[in-house]
Formats: sequence, C-alpha cells, structure tokens
Amino acid sequence: MLGTLVKSEQAGYGGLCGMCVERTTGEILINISDRGFYRSTDGAKTFKRLSETQPKGRTETPGCFVIDPTGKSEVMLAALVYGAPVSTCVDGIAWKPMNEKAAHVDWCAVDWTDSERKFVLALKHESGGMLIASRDGGISFSEIGDGYGPGWVFNSTTAVVAQDKSEHRPKPVLLRTEDAGVTWNACGDYRPVGNASAQALPRWHDGILFWVVEGKLIRSEDLGKTWETVCEIRAGHYGPVFGKTKDHMFVLTADGIVETNDGGASWLEAISVPHELNGVGLTWLDYDPKEGRLYLMRMGSELYQLTPARRTR
Repeated sequence: MLGTLVKSEQAGYGGLCGMCVERTTGEILINISDRGFYRSTDGAKTFKRLSETQPKGRTETPGCFVIDPTGKSEVMLAALVYGAPVSTCVDGIAWKPMNEKAAHVDWCAVDWTDSERKFVLALKHESGGMLIASRDGGISFSEIGDGYGPGWVFNSTTAVVAQDKSEHRPKPVLLRTEDAGVTWNACGDYRPVGNASAQALPRWHDGILFWVVEGKLIRSEDLGKTWETVCEIRAGHYGPVFGKTKDHMFVLTADGIVETNDGGASWLEAISVPHELNGVGLTWLDYDPKEGRLYLMRMGSELYQLTPARRTR
C-alpha cells in the first residue's frame, strides 16, 4: 500500500518498522525508520509526515508504538531502538524524550492512569533482558536486573513483567510488584510467546489485561494478581487486537489471523496472511473499528490491509 513512500523518504535500516491505529478516528500511523511518524486519514491511501522534528530511530518490536490504550488522552508513546530515548507526544509535533538511559529499548510500559506517567518500565535491547525503571516520569532510571521480558504498568505502584527463559531458568513465570518495582513476587506460571526481546506484549482493554502466552490467551481483571485462561491458542504470535465490541478480538497465529466475536468462546476460520509475513516474527497487527479494516506488516515489509469477511470453521 505504501508504494514508493519508504524509498522516497530515504528510510533508514528496517524501512517501515511500526504502525498503530487511532481507534476513535480510524486513522493509521506508521513509523519509517530514522524518518519518524506519518499519518493517513484516508485508509492508508496517502500519508503525511507528522512534523519535521521527530525522534530518530525505529519502533522495531510490535506494540512499542501506542496511543493511550485507556482512551483518556491522545498521548502517543514510542519505544525506539538505535536512536532516541523513549518519547511521548500529544500533537505529533512536540515530542518529549525521556532520559538517555531509555534509549535502545525494545518496549516501554507507563502508568496511563497518571497524567504525568511517573512509573515507567522499559527493557533494554540486546542487554540480556535488562529491565529498568523510572519513578519520576523518565527523568531518571535505575536497573532492576536482567533476565526479564515484557510487562505492563497498572498504576503508580503496580506492574507485571515476564521472566525470560534461559538455561538457568527453564520454567519462567510472571512477576508482580506493588511497590513500583522494588520487590517482585510470582503471580502466574505462564510464559509469553516469542523469544527474548521479541516476546508478545500484554494488551489492555476496558480494565482487563490480556496476554498471549504459550498455548493460551490469558487475562487478568485484578491488576495482575490472578489470571484466567480465556481459551487455548495454537501457535499465537501477537494480540489480541480489539474490534468493535469488548468481545470482538483478533490474534495473529502461525495459521493466520483468528477472530472471535464472543470473547474467545469460539473462533472463526483463520484469515490467511501474505506469504512474506507467514510465521515471521516482529509482525504488527492492528484494526480500524470504524471501517472494519485490519492492517498488517513486519519490519521491512509492505503495509497490508485486509477486510475480514464472515467465515466459519
């Protein structure tokens, strides 16, 4: 769909490297490596660069470029590798970077319940799963330790993270903190799908945190204290991406994109994905609930648009 845009914009390594949909408008935003963020208001037919001064780098890992998932603000958050520190923006023009220690990271989670977003977690890229934390909105960071995976921040003190699997930790678990990352306790015997820095990130919707873990889709309604299985998921990669209602979801799997309209009780036949994205990591998925469009890409690929049709198993 992008045509010559990536080439004409003289993208850095990775080309198209991230995207997300603004759910209330259906607008799609993309990240082009080292050039910044672009917006389309016409279903990805044309794109316009947000501004001439933007964070340099690329949003490599799916989910590390987001618009406030609570829907209470228009704040955008971008976690970048090989470039600027984690940065936030409201208008697409005035980007606010965090401390340089938040540069070269795979993902970032912030406290979306706080307008100042003081509690921050981020995972350093290619650093043995080094988790860092800020309690002052990214002004300063401290190291929590290595061997971690992705996670989520619920509020100013509470968060969950995954442990990474290793030779010394063959059975990683989910960990939870209630003191802003000072201490952590096990809260679930699950491991997010993927490996090392490319593990699936949790997804928030209407007070519920969902997570694609090995063999399952799980969820928590009590800030990560307890988890329940939504359903079995074979070879899940990323999701869920939310549709038009709380029970409408999509999950990217090795078999394609699966869809449910009843909260995971049943799933429609998988939507096939383009061959270059089949079974490939670093693949992004998002949905425009206004027009019913699915968007799909991976770092360096084209941007694809799919329109789900009613299917049966």
